[in-house]
Amino acid sequence: MFKLQSEVLREAISQIGTEAKDKKRKFTETVELQIGLKNYDPQKDKRFSGSVKLPHIPRPKMKVCMLGDAQHVEEAQKIGLEYMDVEGLKKLNKNKKLVKKLAKKFHAFLASEAVIKQIPRLLGPGLNKA
Repeated sequence: MFKLQSEVLREAISQIGTEAKDKKRKFTETVELQIGLKNYDPQKDKRFSGSVKLPHIPRPKMKVCMLGDAQHVEEAQKIGLEYMDVEGLKKLNKNKKLVKKLAKKFHAFLASEAVIKQIPRLLGPGLNKA
């Protein structure tokens, strides 16, 4: 690893942007940036969090569904986010058509830590294939 000056990083990002405009592709291109923090062990201290404000909205009318426990479902309800609790997921009962319909209805899913391990068992592989 090495230190990278912010000016060099900005120049590289702008170059990527101009090259992407020059050569049009039939798919959405992505850029991945990994940042390593000095004197920080992610295994030891998992409380590191932060946020970055994007200059534009990635998807203006993005539909998100919360798959959560009682607490997260209540929070989703307060902010007007669509949600499903564990009981709702159990009702789908690995029905491929219903799971696929659910997957196509939303752009993204958020899941509670308590529920995330149960999702493959409750929904089967339907979310992967939608």
